[in-house]
Amino acid sequence: MNRLLLPAAAWTSRHHAGLLLTAGVAAVALLLGHALPLVGGPVFGIVLGIVLKNLLWPGSRFDAGIRFGGKQVLQWSIIALGFGLSLDQVLKTGMESLSVTLVTMSVAFLSAWLLGRWLRVEGKLTVLIGVGTAICGGSAIAAVTPILKPDDHDTAFSISTIFLFNLVAVLLFPLLGHLMHMSDQGFGLWAGTAINDTSSVVAAGYAYSDLAGGFATIVKLTRSTLIIPVCLVLTVAMAALARRRSTTTDAAGSFRIGAIFPWFILWFLVASGLRTAGWVPDASLPVLHTLAEVLIVFALSAIGLSANLRRMAASGFRPIALGLGVWVAVATSSLVVQYFIGQL
Repeated sequence: MNRLLLPAAAWTSRHHAGLLLTAGVAAVALLLGHALPLVGGPVFGIVLGIVLKNLLWPGSRFDAGIRFGGKQVLQWSIIALGFGLSLDQVLKTGMESLSVTLVTMSVAFLSAWLLGRWLRVEGKLTVLIGVGTAICGGSAIAAVTPILKPDDHDTAFSISTIFLFNLVAVLLFPLLGHLMHMSDQGFGLWAGTAINDTSSVVAAGYAYSDLAGGFATIVKLTRSTLIIPVCLVLTVAMAALARRRSTTTDAAGSFRIGAIFPWFILWFLVASGLRTAGWVPDASLPVLHTLAEVLIVFALSAIGLSANLRRMAASGFRPIALGLGVWVAVATSSLVVQYFIGQL
């Protein structure tokens, strides 16, 4: 939790070049987003970041600040969003979305297993892509890596593959949502259950509407907490596999719940609780909303600046085909479930 409150002295010397670069991209994205609200600042932030990264290739001295912006600032933006949402609304939305989330998670793991066998993708890489698609993208992959102990290139391939479809989702989902005339709540539920990383969920949701963005964020945070039971199941499965092979070489790594729990979700709930208790004046809400918008665009600009298209292209055809198949299966299953429960 202390990492959310990292003092300025801990980052100014190492991070300021990347933060200044990200701030410049974010400022342009905010201006373009206000000029073209149908696209929105978050989408412009990601796109401009990708273009700058892959055309100009900023040096390594920018990396630390860009990473900080893409992770820490994104968490702060979500906490700021919490001040605009009542706790009752958060809990109600989380519980209503849980059934769809559980279905899409099951579809992700099943389709990853079937497609992985068909495409002859190595087992641990299949699990990494399945977990990343089912729960929360790169964060989920990072959480299960100590348990699975995959090769470094498998981890890199899975993260690159997941990130590729995050970018596609940010650009494609709002367009498809409008073509299908989805309600704000229906689109938020779709984005929150079918897009991988939290950053891309936020970008796609708010590109559709503010209401859809808030709904999608809550759904995604509910989904992110499920990384804990998934890690527990994988730990037991890997330990059983190691015993069956009678070797300690492939034994599952251990994990600590405190190390993988997304603590910013707790702070999001605290912010929402303060709003519900009336401790956040109504007059401050426009300021907090603007602050959240700026932080979101900043974070997504940083994520765009971290997109290495060459690395994605080097991942190879089979992992990308696996990621595409699982992603399509999850997105489709979310729509199907919503149709039958009348949420579209």
